[in-house]
Amino acid sequence: MTLIKLDAVSLAFGNQIILDAADLQIEAGERVALVGMNGAGKSTLMKLINGSQHQDNGVVWRAPSARIADLPQMLPAADERKVWDVVTAGLSDVLALRTQYDQLTQREDEAAMHELEELQHRLEAVDGWHLEQQVQSVIDRLGLPAEKTMAELSGGWRRRAALGAALVQKPDLLLLDEPTNHLDIETIEWMEQMLMDFRGGLLFISHDRALVEKLATVIVELDRGHLTRFPGSYSRYLEQKQALLEEESRHQAEFDKKLAQEERWIRQGIKARRTRNEGRVRALESMRRERAARRERQGSAKFGLEQANQSGKLVAELESVSLALGGAALIRDLDLRVQRGDRIGLIGPNGIGKSTLLKVLLGDLQPDSGQVRQGTKIEVAYFDQMRDQLDMERSVIDNVSGGREFIEINGRNRHIISYLGDFLFSAERARTPVKALSGGECNRVLLARLFSKPANMLVLDEPTNDLDIETLELLEDILLEYDGTLLLVSHDRAFLDNVVTSTLVFEGDGKISEYVGGYQDWLRQRPSEPVVAKRSQNAPASGSASGAAVQSDDVRKSKAPKKLSYKLQRELDALPAELEAAEAALEALALESAAPDFYQQDHAHVTARLALLHEQEHKLEALMERWVELEAMQAGED
Repeated sequence: MTLIKLDAVSLAFGNQIILDAADLQIEAGERVALVGMNGAGKSTLMKLINGSQHQDNGVVWRAPSARIADLPQMLPAADERKVWDVVTAGLSDVLALRTQYDQLTQREDEAAMHELEELQHRLEAVDGWHLEQQVQSVIDRLGLPAEKTMAELSGGWRRRAALGAALVQKPDLLLLDEPTNHLDIETIEWMEQMLMDFRGGLLFISHDRALVEKLATVIVELDRGHLTRFPGSYSRYLEQKQALLEEESRHQAEFDKKLAQEERWIRQGIKARRTRNEGRVRALESMRRERAARRERQGSAKFGLEQANQSGKLVAELESVSLALGGAALIRDLDLRVQRGDRIGLIGPNGIGKSTLLKVLLGDLQPDSGQVRQGTKIEVAYFDQMRDQLDMERSVIDNVSGGREFIEINGRNRHIISYLGDFLFSAERARTPVKALSGGECNRVLLARLFSKPANMLVLDEPTNDLDIETLELLEDILLEYDGTLLLVSHDRAFLDNVVTSTLVFEGDGKISEYVGGYQDWLRQRPSEPVVAKRSQNAPASGSASGAAVQSDDVRKSKAPKKLSYKLQRELDALPAELEAAEAALEALALESAAPDFYQQDHAHVTARLALLHEQEHKLEALMERWVELEAMQAGED
């Protein structure tokens, strides 16, 4: 079943072309990742689909019975609304019908009776009499604390409440704009699984490559006003996209060569003009128009770091450091040595103390006990996730250069406009007040400011929020070439894996453990039953520094192995072969759905095969859970 269809849709804001006769089709059950550079118009396309933005030309068709719900990019306000009310607001149209019905019951005239009858049919059509049960079902499913206010919740829980307001509508298509922004890894993985289980269609924008790789069945790229569909995973899209760019580059080079030849011909002397072919002249005019109309692909950012002199070998050393804030232990008896060239990632839920530890390491915050020793010749560049370093009223130029026309980068004077061009700011955009910029542009301003100053120690607190994937990958490359010390707080799993060489994991109650490698390396090294800070699924607490719900599990005591019953032992012995067969079946279905012509088949067939793919995913997950359960029973665990 087709949910959305765009046919030759065009939209422009002034000289900025968002869509240029673009086509798009989204089928039921598809999980579509929308990718493209910052400013390409991805969020605007979302608004076109939900009807809050209108096109200049073309047709936007929505299935008449399709319900579309949004999860906005902005977090819900931390106000005094109860979670129950926030989720219920997703059914505002049903609430309005119920209110209208209640008001009409106060009247006894014949007209009111007719209206009541009509309203009753409308309410029955949307199951409006069971509104409370629908809300309670979603709240239970998401583990939301119905009676708590939004002000009592962390950002992750407020995002979860907003998702509840979308899901309670039972949408056929769910629109998600950067759903993982400002969420910690635990909440991201929870949302990832929740969306994998969602049976409707998804259209989502995300810079989280791990989430896109796992979730998307189709990639749609918005590039220079055109929408291109790439069936399959994100990694497969990257391969196909590279091939397309190479082909485009070859075609344009051949076109430009032929145009140059024709331009030389038209400029020949009197003899040539006497024998001029008028058809060739018209062809040249057409080529000129085509070349003038060509919209060049937006360049990639190409920033580099301003290098400082080397620091001393020791950057910072902590001995038996402890610190508590608001009655919560954030650091407990920590011994840590940071040396020149270390690349350390900090992992843990929001509010558990990652930014606090950075301040202790930098000497900005004194611990309650223990010793902190700072190294010598340290020059720090600090990226603040809250953007407090930016003056929102001043222009990009003023924020980066302080009004100077030239800035010095690695001993060379550069004009500020040229330098900001490396961060994809045009001359006009560079003179724009920061308050008028998008979130991704604000982050690029911060990076431009950060990298214009000499530093042998980079402290980056959530630098990847709002960045498009291409800029994020370039930032990775820059950091990999950086030979100073790096401290990185990030919830981007792929970014951590690609950049850091060790991780500090915040495990709750002030315990911080160090592991070699990035996020995936930590998953492999951690104990089989780790003590990791987790939120209560039903009632998030509010005692940590940011109000995040952080609790620690009790340490499980090891027990003597148990002998399984004959039946259970046979089941356990058979599971590896079943798992292997299920994985093979799932891989075959995934390859089938990734074929270029898969979605050109009959819609009923495509929907059935996608349903089978999802069923196979759940079968594999169930087998894995059963295997883990039986292994735990055999190991003697409760």
